Amino acid sequence: MFGMLAAGEAGTGDIVKTGFIVVVSLLFLFLLIVLMRFGVLYLRAMLSGAYVGLTDLVGMWLRKVDPNVIVQNRIRSKKAGIEISSDMLEAHYLAGGNVNRVVLALISASKASIPLNFQRATAIDLAGRDVLDAVHTSVLPKVIDCPDPRRGRDTIDGVAMDGIQLKVKARVTVRTNLDRLVGGAGEETVIARVGEGIVNTIGSAPSHKRVLENPDTISKKVLERGLDAGTAFEILSIDIADIDVGENIGAKLQADQAEADKRVAQAKAEERRAMAIAREAEMQAAVSENRARVVLAEAEIPKAIAQALREGNIGMMDYMSLKNLQADTDMRKSIAGKGGE
Repeated sequence: MFGMLAAGEAGTGDIVKTGFIVVVSLLFLFLLIVLMRFGVLYLRAMLSGAYVGLTDLVGMWLRKVDPNVIVQNRIRSKKAGIEISSDMLEAHYLAGGNVNRVVLALISASKASIPLNFQRATAIDLAGRDVLDAVHTSVLPKVIDCPDPRRGRDTIDGVAMDGIQLKVKARVTVRTNLDRLVGGAGEETVIARVGEGIVNTIGSAPSHKRVLENPDTISKKVLERGLDAGTAFEILSIDIADIDVGENIGAKLQADQAEADKRVAQAKAEERRAMAIAREAEMQAAVSENRARVVLAEAEIPKAIAQALREGNIGMMDYMSLKNLQADTDMRKSIAGKGGE
């Protein structure tokens, strides 16, 4: 019996020993895999002075964060004298930001003495703006064509007070305002405002010749309007690249107005003519009606004469005198008619 117990204890000990060996082997294998996968990154970070722990690298891998991106940008920022922790870089990566461009933007801003911190840079990046391009534009101003040729228009057209059209091309030099980049209006707003300012300036000029003599007056008046308010840019200058004379809009409008007045007058004359024709037709109808009444009245005369003869109101001699008078009247009318011919 003692032998059986001893054999049982020996078997249990072998199982425990085997299990311990398996666990140690698995841990060793896991550490080996970790070292093979992340050892190079760990050494690069440690030797560069931008320490990132092995557990942090494993955690990034489990969270589906690219450790190469985090380590590379931490080393890059550290060598540039900017302290950014791996947790901050990882948080921006998980938020869907572009870690590479944010770090490069911070380095560029630091070298150019432009105040820009990590929080503002990540906010600009997450807002959909290209933060690196914004920093470059702050250092090297950008030139914007006004109007934008890609929109299908080549010139901004304005009409002076003398009616002459002027076609203008302008170039706007802008610099990115990092403080207003988040929530500020873009290039389209700047182009629209500059175009509106040019049209208003030309429209307020008493003569197109004055604008042609001093094109810089357009730039000065447009700049005085403070068109960069609420935008992501600071306007440095507005230069008139080209200005041409267009059509005589005033004369064309006057000609169109004269043609319109002519048509209105013709319509009114036609209306009066139609009314006159209608009035003439009414008068002719009235004359015909009166003639019919005269004929009816004349038809009653023989009846009245016959009635008078029967009643003895007139005699035969009176009747004959009337007939002679009628014959004499007809003869006179006939003679007068021949004379008129």
